[in-house]
Amino acid sequence: MIKAKIDTDLQKYLDTLEADSLKVFTAANGRIRGAIFHGSRFVNQLRAQHNLGILETYILGQASLCAAMTIPMMKDQEHVVIKYEGIGSEQGYSVEADSSGYVRGYLYTDHIPIQKELENWNLAPFMGPGSFTFSRVHKDDKYPQSSTVDVDGENIAKDFATYFAQSEQINTAFNSSIQFDKEGKVIGAGAMYIQIMPKTGGTAGDGGGRDSHAEESDEEEKLLTSVENAFKACPSLGLLYSEKEVDSEDIVIGLFREFSPVITVTRDIIFDCPCSQNKFITYLKTLPPQQLKEMLEESNDSIQIECRNCGSLYKISKEDL
Repeated sequence: MIKAKIDTDLQKYLDTLEADSLKVFTAANGRIRGAIFHGSRFVNQLRAQHNLGILETYILGQASLCAAMTIPMMKDQEHVVIKYEGIGSEQGYSVEADSSGYVRGYLYTDHIPIQKELENWNLAPFMGPGSFTFSRVHKDDKYPQSSTVDVDGENIAKDFATYFAQSEQINTAFNSSIQFDKEGKVIGAGAMYIQIMPKTGGTAGDGGGRDSHAEESDEEEKLLTSVENAFKACPSLGLLYSEKEVDSEDIVIGLFREFSPVITVTRDIIFDCPCSQNKFITYLKTLPPQQLKEMLEESNDSIQIECRNCGSLYKISKEDL
């Protein structure tokens, strides 16, 4: 990827914030697992790569933040591709997350027409009802494992939760937030997810071996309700990070204190893409010679290729080929 430069003044501000990082945590003797991601630089980088406006940044930023939340759920070497296709003016997005720690993606429509000033962040007018497809690719898989669910398109975090509830059948909640200043600059961004794990497979002292399909006990219902209430109490993560008064660990402990949360892993997550000049040269060399010749003639002896996943623009000359 050719890394796009972020505005100098904005970069100076970002340098004053807590470092972007993803923290994985567990709570309630392992019954709760989740992660929180400070992604202020992450969202600013994806915006710079695709040169996005405010609404476009909000949509792709939310989708990419939620995609980053799937990385702690991955096993071994895994890659996920998440696609949304709707009936709204945006049409949809494609985002990818890799177990190595990068996320990339793009909008199907780079510039969304807006007829009137936005009153809220309800995305229904721009996304609309649509299909949400989640594909997993493991290291040795010949084909991806895919599942599609219908979503309403009003809120991207809720669309992710709908997928996990219907397809993975795991109680999962997502929260993503992007804070803009009065000039439309992104000054804070973050995301979090939690999952309530079934007792099957838990510790012996916590009911390991119980049939996960057994009727939930009163204690189980109480846990689910308490965790849900704690999660809903989370303020805007983007606003919290922009105010610089708390860090990720403070947020987790503050929300889930009664469940004794423990941070288990901290790792870097970046908006990045494995594309390169050499990869595109190799691809072009696989084209039929006549087709490649015509492309060069139409482009004055050089071909410009834009990577749709990250916006990088590569200029490949006749000599390179």
